[in-house]
Amino acid sequence: MSKEPEPNRSEDTSLPNAPLRRLQGVGSIPKIISFAELCRCGDEVWIENDGAIYRLRRTRQGKLILTK
Repeated sequence: MSKEPEPNRSEDTSLPNAPLRRLQGVGSIPKIISFAELCRCGDEVWIENDGAIYRLRRTRQGKLILTK
């Protein structure tokens, strides 16, 4: 039995592997970045995609909300 390749991860290695197993048929495993690394200056980050601006923020309960 061959061992599955490990994804590229940031310092946080507590993420479950179940979502990664579902992605195996898609092609390559995505790079995983912790929200803390992505949002170093607070609890939100603004993202531009094809001219549209999105806001990704973390709630007090630790959930992420993406709004346009």
